[in-house]
Amino acid sequence: MTMSSPSLDTVSTHYSRIPITDPQPLVEGGAFPAKAIVGEMVPVSATVFREGHDIIGVNAVLVDEAGREVHRSLLFNTLEEVDRYSGFVSPRATGLHHIVIEGWGDDFATWRHRAEVKIAAGTDIELMLAEGVELLDDYRQAPGRVARDRDILKEALGHLESSHGEPLSRLHRALSPALIELMTRRPIRSLVSRSRPLPLRVSRPLAGNAAWYEFFPRSEGARFDPETHTWTSGTLRTAADSLPRVADMGFDVIYLPPIHPIGEVNRKGPNNTLTAGPADPGSPWAVGSKAGGHDAIHPDLGTVSDFAHFVDRAHSLGLEVALDLALQAAPDHPWATEHPEYFTTQLDGSIAYAENPPKKYQDIYPLNFDNDYAGLRAEVLRIVELWIARGVTIFRVDNPHTKPLRFWEWLIAKVNAAHPNIVFLAEAFTRPAMMQALAAAGFQQSYSYFTWRNTKEEIEEYLTELRDETGAFLRPNFFVNTPDILTEYLQYGGPAAFRIRATLAATSSPLWGMYAGFELYEHVARPGAEEYIDNEKYEYKERDFAGALAEGRSLAPYVTRLNAIRRAHPALGELRNITIHRSDDDAVLVFSKRTDEDVLVVVLNVDPHSVRETTVHLDLDALRPFSPFSEAPPGHTTIAPDDVEHPEGKVEYHPPVRLPASRTATAFEAHDLVSGQTWTWGADNYVRLDPRDEPAHIIEVRWPED
Repeated sequence: MTMSSPSLDTVSTHYSRIPITDPQPLVEGGAFPAKAIVGEMVPVSATVFREGHDIIGVNAVLVDEAGREVHRSLLFNTLEEVDRYSGFVSPRATGLHHIVIEGWGDDFATWRHRAEVKIAAGTDIELMLAEGVELLDDYRQAPGRVARDRDILKEALGHLESSHGEPLSRLHRALSPALIELMTRRPIRSLVSRSRPLPLRVSRPLAGNAAWYEFFPRSEGARFDPETHTWTSGTLRTAADSLPRVADMGFDVIYLPPIHPIGEVNRKGPNNTLTAGPADPGSPWAVGSKAGGHDAIHPDLGTVSDFAHFVDRAHSLGLEVALDLALQAAPDHPWATEHPEYFTTQLDGSIAYAENPPKKYQDIYPLNFDNDYAGLRAEVLRIVELWIARGVTIFRVDNPHTKPLRFWEWLIAKVNAAHPNIVFLAEAFTRPAMMQALAAAGFQQSYSYFTWRNTKEEIEEYLTELRDETGAFLRPNFFVNTPDILTEYLQYGGPAAFRIRATLAATSSPLWGMYAGFELYEHVARPGAEEYIDNEKYEYKERDFAGALAEGRSLAPYVTRLNAIRRAHPALGELRNITIHRSDDDAVLVFSKRTDEDVLVVVLNVDPHSVRETTVHLDLDALRPFSPFSEAPPGHTTIAPDDVEHPEGKVEYHPPVRLPASRTATAFEAHDLVSGQTWTWGADNYVRLDPRDEPAHIIEVRWPED
């Protein structure tokens, strides 16, 4: 039996005519979309090359859900990575988009390179000029050319066809700035090849750029009677009265722990003790009692009408409401009797309570999604839809890593299909693989390891990791504290530590948050634990925010300044635009952020105990403003792969970039947005940072005018 060879037409090839490999951003091979927010500069890159010596061009195309091209930009390579092309696209609307990388033969650049080299060397002079005439004339006669472009081409052709002057001079006159600009704006392309479409999910700005504030409604307005030693709970109405305080500090989101009825069975007492007194309110995360479950409001807090009032007040102040989605149940939650299949039943017939050794949560039953997956996910969807109808636009999901990934992938997709603006934050302090998988599966925001990164070296490594390794799909929310997390850095660092951590969180990540009491420097921990003594999870708190502010014992004015700086400077609204710079001190962190003309440098003393004096060393090219869609970033160029040395030097092809003073200047005005001072800075600068007074410079870079 003879085997026939496949016909040539049936043999498929992996490479396109212009090979395009390793296109980015690509998450899990394209199984999940990368993430972006409206207006963000989304980094795009690919390795693109071709056979021989002809010059190629590379660009990125952004396509919307309807298949329409909505953005196109050039990509550039560097002398260090000749075949790696990088650039940006910028989405202008929400929804699922796709990025396509295009590689193509740049016929004009190839001809120009050959002509300059050969004519300068006295070789094939007339042939090179004739090739240029044919190339530009065909381009001029193509349909769609506007009159201005035709005039530019006509002038260039006149110089090439002229019999007056030396050939090299004629060539240089033809290669006018106007022609070079036209050839960059509308290049002569051949052999156009395209990468696979790279999915990109674009969300509204608040999904990736927001400041969060958390408080317990039951503590806002709570009162303690010293005579009877009893508490009166705050309500949603009294909590609404606290919203102006939050808005005045410049926050965008007010986040509420669960506001549902709290279980009475196995209720926890103060400091997580196993026995609660009759007046102890219990943990809000022990959801459910005879008063109702996840769809109900705790009777002490008020009614659905009171919640509507809270939401309306928040919206009137420019705040969105985030609600905790804690998918677990107290032993007396209605689910425990109506849907025992939602839980894990042990051999003795009891339902297993939650554990995270060495922590035990006897007041909480975890859900088991494997017993009745369809029923449980339908119930959760009902609950989420209910709270969306009540005005919640953001869900902070408690312990999502204890539920199946496929459930979150389904739920978030289902909800966002009907409500594209709904945002989910994953509260998961767990293994990196799970945290990253949750982000890939759809969570728009994620908790992070930020609270445990405190030294200069730790912070630099972590910011670089978030930029380079997970920046395409994981949006870290840098909470400086939570009801569960009070790090040793805050316990023993004094007020300086609070100022340092707030500065770092607010400037290094576009998402940051704080839990009430941080502005009052609350720092006393329960012995042997990394959490607050007399934890608010288990009792009421009565705080005098106004008194502390009046007496100068509050960080609120500084937080207000940080949030004002964030709102005024788009560079702080993106994650992947960060550059780490050097200092000579192991406690002085230096980084910059740049978006178009907005450039900031942050110099921060991360040692809360010591004054630090040092020299910081800045990469000035990283601080020069640039328009990423019309010119190459500093240090980038498009070059011929076979550069030849000749009397006029190496031939390189740069896009037509106007060089203002900021491109060549070696000094700039450094305006400190915190102190209001202004200095002249260059590549190397002396700084002195006292953490008790001025732990940081947040520098606005002001380059000299043209």
